[in-house]
Amino acid sequence: MTATEVRRRQGGRSARVRQAVLEATLAVLRESGPDQLTVADVARRSRVHETSIYRRWGSRQNLMLDALLGAQDQRMPVPNTGSLYGDLLALATERAEYLSGSHGRALLRSMVMSSDDAVLIEMRDDFLQARFQSLKPLFDRAIDRGESLVETDPRLLLEMLFGPLYFRVLISREPIDREFLEHLVDRVAAVFGITGR
Repeated sequence: MTATEVRRRQGGRSARVRQAVLEATLAVLRESGPDQLTVADVARRSRVHETSIYRRWGSRQNLMLDALLGAQDQRMPVPNTGSLYGDLLALATERAEYLSGSHGRALLRSMVMSSDDAVLIEMRDDFLQARFQSLKPLFDRAIDRGESLVETDPRLLLEMLFGPLYFRVLISREPIDREFLEHLVDRVAAVFGITGR
């Protein structure tokens, strides 16, 4: 089953069942954490049969990732501070806060643990594509303001901005404070010739 098939039927009973299962998944994640989450627990809480969940999502990792990506997508506004520098600092700050929380850490772990699963790869790629598209207005506004961005690769810029945050959360476990975030945005801005601090 592909990610598209998982999301295909959005109306009626199918949508209600999907919503109930994803909400139950998030609730179990909050209470028990990703290591203790089981499809049986989600089935009990959502009142959806366990075999139906497996038929739709295939595995607990698929289920977790779908729930976490959906929750993340709903809570990620696109900043509009008046400058690309300010927007990038707001994005980095929001991302750091999310990754420091239980859902952010669970999402990263799910992605790392499931990197060779075709359905999860498609879900992740769909989410990232949608997220990059949703951030396009940041760069369009910056070009309109003359912030030297006509030749900028927005995806590369965002990868350079977010990569160090993921490294600190997953690898070094060093704190992510305001000083670090400003230093990070300064370096990224310098690479791409962004003004506006």
